[in-house]
This record gives sequence, C-alpha cells and structure tokens, in this order.
Amino acid sequence: MTDPSEHISLAFDLAPVGLAVTRDRTILACNPQFAAIFGYRPGVLEGRSLSLLYPSDEEYRRIGEIGLAEMQRSGSYHDERIMKRRDGSRFWCSVRGRSQDRTSPFARAVWTMIDISDARPIVDLTRRERQVAMLMTEGRTSKQIAEALGISPRTVEAHRGRLFDKLGVRNTAECVARLSGLPVPGAR
Repeated sequence: MTDPSEHISLAFDLAPVGLAVTRDRTILACNPQFAAIFGYRPGVLEGRSLSLLYPSDEEYRRIGEIGLAEMQRSGSYHDERIMKRRDGSRFWCSVRGRSQDRTSPFARAVWTMIDISDARPIVDLTRRERQVAMLMTEGRTSKQIAEALGISPRTVEAHRGRLFDKLGVRNTAECVARLSGLPVPGAR
C-alpha cells in the first residue's frame, strides 16, 4: 500500500494548473506550473510576496481588498485579471482562491492560477482601464464599478469608451466577449 502523502505530493507537483499555498499573501509553496506561468524556476517564489506578480502595487492592494471582502463573505474568491511575468510582460490569468479560515482569509489560503492569455487580447490599457475591464467581466454596472473604485459613474463611462475604442468593439456585450476571449461577430 502506498503512502497517501505521496499521492498528494504527486498531484501538487504534476497539476496542469499553477497551485500555491500562501500565508498573509506570501508564497509558502508553489508547484512547478505556478512558477512556470510567471517565468520563474521552481523554488524561486517560495517566501516571496504575491505583490511580485501584479502589474503594480496599487493593483495588488486594490485586488487584495476586493478578495479579502469576498473571502470573508464566502471563503473563496475568483476573478480573471492581468498579472505580470518575471520579464515584466503582462498576461491574462484566471485566479481562484480558498481560505482555511473565513475570519482571517489571508492567514492561509490555496490559490490556482491558469494562464488564459491565448484566449484574451493583451491591449495596452491603463491601470484604471484594467480595473474597469476586470469589473466589467464580472457583470458589474457602471454605478457598481464607480462605487468599487471610488470614482464617478461618468468617469467609468469615459474609461469604458476608451476600452471600446482600444478593443474595436461597439458595446458592453462585445467588450466583455472580447475580454473573455470569445469571438465578436461584426466587431470593428
């Protein structure tokens, strides 16, 4: 009979998705796929802050606030966002996390990361446009996005308009489809 811990170790090491165990948003352990997604060799990321993998400190802070609130509510979190590789290049990543304890979600959590850049366009977006895009893909209205970002709905609409231009789309449905990696029939 084999030791169950061998199976767990094998599953962690060979998982086709990036896996990381964190404590207070610091990587305790991650599998080779997680390291590869971000352009690192295995073992390099252990003991490093997740902030290293975000496009900016502001996005690390803001997404952390959003994730913390959701994990306190439900114990888990999911989004699709732009992350940063070791070489500085950016890519779309599907992120899922689950906390061990809802009352202190970041104390210990497990995260999966999947590179979805093949299905998503990387367009030169500003930090605020990335934030608006991320919230749009969650189905939030301009008013909800404005509340989440602490800006006016009119400013959100201006950012949405620039997103439409940059992505060559005509409306929110086409924009979300393009950001989601879906074909957009008739888009410019």
